[in-house]
Amino acid sequence: MNDRQTDLPSRPSSRPGRSTLLSARKFALMASVVAGLGIAGYGVSRHDGSAYLFSSPAHAQVNNEVSKVQKPVGFADIVERVKPSVISVKVNINEKVAKDESGNNDDSPFQPGSPMERFFRRFGGPDGFPGPRGMPRGRAVTGQGSGFFISSDGYAVTNNHVVDGADKVEVTTDDGRIFKAKVIGTDARTDLALIKVEGGSNFPFAKLSDGKPRIGDWVLAVGNPFGLGGTVTAGIVSASGRDIGNGPYDDFIQIDAPVNKGNSGGPAFNTDGEVMGVNTAIYSPSGGSVGIAFSIPASTVKSVVAQLKDKGSVSRGWIGVQIQPVTPDIAESLGLKKAEGALVAEPQANSPAAKAGIESGDIIKSVNGEKVKDARELARTIGSFAPGTEVKLDVLHKGQDKTVDLTLGQLPNNLQAKADNDNNEKGGPSRGTDVPKLGLTLAPANSVAGAGKEGVVVTEVDPNSAAAERGFKEGDVILEVAGKSVTNAGDVREAITTARADNKNSVLMRIKSGGSSRFVAVPLAKG
Repeated sequence: MNDRQTDLPSRPSSRPGRSTLLSARKFALMASVVAGLGIAGYGVSRHDGSAYLFSSPAHAQVNNEVSKVQKPVGFADIVERVKPSVISVKVNINEKVAKDESGNNDDSPFQPGSPMERFFRRFGGPDGFPGPRGMPRGRAVTGQGSGFFISSDGYAVTNNHVVDGADKVEVTTDDGRIFKAKVIGTDARTDLALIKVEGGSNFPFAKLSDGKPRIGDWVLAVGNPFGLGGTVTAGIVSASGRDIGNGPYDDFIQIDAPVNKGNSGGPAFNTDGEVMGVNTAIYSPSGGSVGIAFSIPASTVKSVVAQLKDKGSVSRGWIGVQIQPVTPDIAESLGLKKAEGALVAEPQANSPAAKAGIESGDIIKSVNGEKVKDARELARTIGSFAPGTEVKLDVLHKGQDKTVDLTLGQLPNNLQAKADNDNNEKGGPSRGTDVPKLGLTLAPANSVAGAGKEGVVVTEVDPNSAAAERGFKEGDVILEVAGKSVTNAGDVREAITTARADNKNSVLMRIKSGGSSRFVAVPLAKG
């Protein structure tokens, strides 16, 4: 009772008692923290207004509890099993192509302007090469990468950009043995290569996974970063189906295991010790790992490597259409409920698609009954078939569903640019006619030198207009508006007026830009 009374603020004598009580409480709190850290264990008790300490075996209890907690499971057992299958790849190239002073490098295996091409230009070619500005001219240069055996007789997988153009290839195994190797075949579109070790046998090899990794799964990257062979790093699968702008077959697994220059071509293992992907690129402002790396899925590796081993090259099915995604704006302008499928911008002349009756503006919805999510999925699906395969396409043609049967051709190794040099030959056109609600000034194509005979030419673009936001630029040729051919600005206005009367929020235009065609949905201004 006395302790409780001394806590009452109404009594003057309570302050000293309260101070003593608070001090004791503070000390007790500090003591409990210390005990929690396992350094020492003490308790605090009050008796007759005084505080005293007593020792306790708390530290022993903490140690006992820690010993009961399961220790973190490491990757040592997995690494011990898979690491012997990983190799370091060293290449020599006799440099034959001079680089100009601007740093241009025509040997880049990647699409101009793609993230991988920009990485290549900044950090050089096969991993370990100096950048374009520092490339010695007219003499041999060397580079390094990674790879892994896929069979006991010495077949190994690496990246195309590691061995492309190599005059000499050497591999170093995990136990330090060095072998010469030859390039069996390469595929630039997927950045994969198959090499074969000359001499030796009974090599330890890795198995390509049959399953698809899940986001959040553990992943181990093993390779030769910066020439430090046998390096192992760990992380998780961050994402799948990544498109990094390298081409229509992009379908990368994104991982956050540290991957650096020299890891290219090396395997990414799952916790079953199977190869889930081949490391091929990183995203990095600095050139070092920032936790964003990209791997080619094992399913792609299997199909490509099988063809490379069989005939040294890869053949892909081809229907011969220029396609683009169906965006929400395009879907709305066509009256579609969902933005899915692949929009045909233009079929190529004499292609399987053109012969089967597929036209510009058609939407390919499925292949052999399997839905097509977007343009990339269509490209990957068609490319997975062998040339000569018969396929069935479900197509939306001018608002009506129809089925098209066709036989796939073979994807050309080097697709020719469909166009001409019109943009370089355009004369000085008349200013043209304004279409103010679009922010465009237009002129008939036949009145502009080099623009052809069809459509209307964009002679001026309002930089603050919706058309400018959609990428219109001077020299573009508008071929169709809302599915109708146009030959002058009046045709464009009429099509826009009709679309507005039909309560459309946007109008679909087919334009030719730089020799290729594409569809653009342009929002309609109200009023």
